[in-house]
Amino acid sequence: MSKYDYESVILQFQTGAEFVKGEPYGGGHINDTFKIDMQNDDGSAIRFILQRINHLVFKRPDKMMENISRVTEHLRAKENSAFKSPMYLIKSHDGGIFHQDPNGNYWRVYNFIEGAATYDIIESTEQAYQGAKAFGLFQLELADLPGGELFETIPDFHNTPQRYKNFEQAVIEGIPQRINSAEDEISQAKKLRKFAPAITDLLNSGAIPARVTHNDTKLNNVMLDDESHVGVCVIDLDTLMTGSALYDFGDYIRTAGRIGAEDEKDLDKVSFCQEMYEASLKGYLETSGDALNEVEKQNLGVSAIVITYEVGLRFLTDYLMGDTYFKTKHETHNLERARVQFKMAREIKKNLNSLNALVK
Repeated sequence: MSKYDYESVILQFQTGAEFVKGEPYGGGHINDTFKIDMQNDDGSAIRFILQRINHLVFKRPDKMMENISRVTEHLRAKENSAFKSPMYLIKSHDGGIFHQDPNGNYWRVYNFIEGAATYDIIESTEQAYQGAKAFGLFQLELADLPGGELFETIPDFHNTPQRYKNFEQAVIEGIPQRINSAEDEISQAKKLRKFAPAITDLLNSGAIPARVTHNDTKLNNVMLDDESHVGVCVIDLDTLMTGSALYDFGDYIRTAGRIGAEDEKDLDKVSFCQEMYEASLKGYLETSGDALNEVEKQNLGVSAIVITYEVGLRFLTDYLMGDTYFKTKHETHNLERARVQFKMAREIKKNLNSLNALVK
């Protein structure tokens, strides 16, 4: 049973419907997400997504919500958008885009996307292709976003060199027992260090441009139509910021190019699939390829190593420091996640030459 009163929260928003029931929904690592069933005056059913924003992670939820509002309204206003089911915010009764309850919790409500689903583990090359195509389109449709740069919701989110420094600090300041139990993973993190500055160096030199990016392009952050399997909506917009196209492609491959679960204990069941990579590359370039410069295209393969490695660093750092960031189900959960990321990074590295050859 949830500790939150769904009904009292959802009634703070302009749903125009009567509460029926609510339940936890999805498996996000940061926020708390609920599916809310309601009933219109005519008796028809309608559903919404209710989320409690983790304001310990997102220090300025008000600014983050401004980012999301700008982007969702921009996409909804596009007359020729290829997205069939745009996501949008339901306003509160006072006209706001979020609600803060008496306990200091920040809440938001989205429309529920019907007839589509997300996938935690890749099932087919068609899924890989369609998901990448949707993320490429998402980036392309935000190229003309007005109003200047978005607010930086999490500073240095994809600053991999900084993530490495955080990891080094955790090796010094972390829980001694956990440091001892993670000797192998710590060694792997150090061996892959040379990849840390690959993207940030390109950005800092001006070799690649800064763009409006999603920055958390996991496979399960794009909704695929149940029948056509086409991407109909990109979700989880908390990390919308100025970044690099390489961040988004690399993070997508981290999940869409992986056979096995993110927290699989048996690493023999985890592998990098080049077939999934090729399908993803094809979909991504079909929508965003004309907007990418040659340096970006030449570094798509490297980006998959960098971001997979970076997320492994984040999981390992969190484990060493006592699981203060990601939600965990047991004591070694973050360590298991880190192991999967590092194995994936190593396998992508082994295949890098063949991946680079795919980009003409």
